[in-house]
Amino acid sequence: MSKQNSRLSRRKSISYAKWGYLFIAPFFIIYAIFTLYPQLLTIYNSFFENYRSGLRQVGPTFVGFENYVKLFTPDKTGSIDILKYAWNTIVLWVGGAIPQITIALLLAIFFTSYRLNIRGQQFFKTVIYMPNLIMASAFSMLFFTLFSTVGPINDLLLNASLIPEPYDFFAEKISVRGLIMLMNFLLWFGNTTILLMAGIMGIDQTLFDAAQIDGASSVQVFFRVTLPLLMPILIYTIITAMIGGLQMFDVPQILTNGGGTPNRTSMTLIMYLNNYLKTSKNYGMAGAISVIIFIITGILSLFVYRSLTKKDN
Repeated sequence: MSKQNSRLSRRKSISYAKWGYLFIAPFFIIYAIFTLYPQLLTIYNSFFENYRSGLRQVGPTFVGFENYVKLFTPDKTGSIDILKYAWNTIVLWVGGAIPQITIALLLAIFFTSYRLNIRGQQFFKTVIYMPNLIMASAFSMLFFTLFSTVGPINDLLLNASLIPEPYDFFAEKISVRGLIMLMNFLLWFGNTTILLMAGIMGIDQTLFDAAQIDGASSVQVFFRVTLPLLMPILIYTIITAMIGGLQMFDVPQILTNGGGTPNRTSMTLIMYLNNYLKTSKNYGMAGAISVIIFIITGILSLFVYRSLTKKDN
């Protein structure tokens, strides 16, 4: 009898936690090999002078923080390129993200409203999400063709007598930035709408019913019920959109042919990084730029998170 009790106690004392660690181990292994190791290698390379000059390879030579000092050293005109391009990137992201999140939130509320009971929601979801399936490079080429001096947009404006001669959309800062913002909005608002719709549909419907019984208006229901409970999904959406915006590359690269025209006012941080990798193969400077982008992303993400969250009393 004692032997049977000891066996039962052994069975009860068996821990199955090791199986949980075993199941999550592949993720950490893949993350360590394909993400963590390249990140550490990038930080390591940022402290070296390592570039190609013609057929001659210079370095790798340890230079400490010299690459970072060069990045923040003003040029002959007194401007610091990396700060200028960081500002360009933030402006382009904000200009596309504000209408993206605003319109996505309005559409999500509209399609998930039990009062309106919109029919054909699956069809509208598909239509809204479809621009997200188009490659950004193909989208950029489409806009480049539409808004060129011989494109259909100029033809429409000329035929309507709105302009006396073809307008060069790619020669003015406001028009180039506007097109980049418009494309980023069109590419990503569908994905944001789907995420916000899923968040709203996860809210208990009885809360909305109770608010209506208490006589709350639609605006009050939105600000007192929907928005507070949707905040975790909204914060996730804003932070991921910001990370994607700081890594903006393909749309401005193709639309301006890599030049960031006019006068580099649409040059982004990743385009700046790509120029070092493409022209001089300067891995040290490219590593330093990558580390700075990582730091900027972390600071802005923390700022957004802290700004949109508050501790419960």
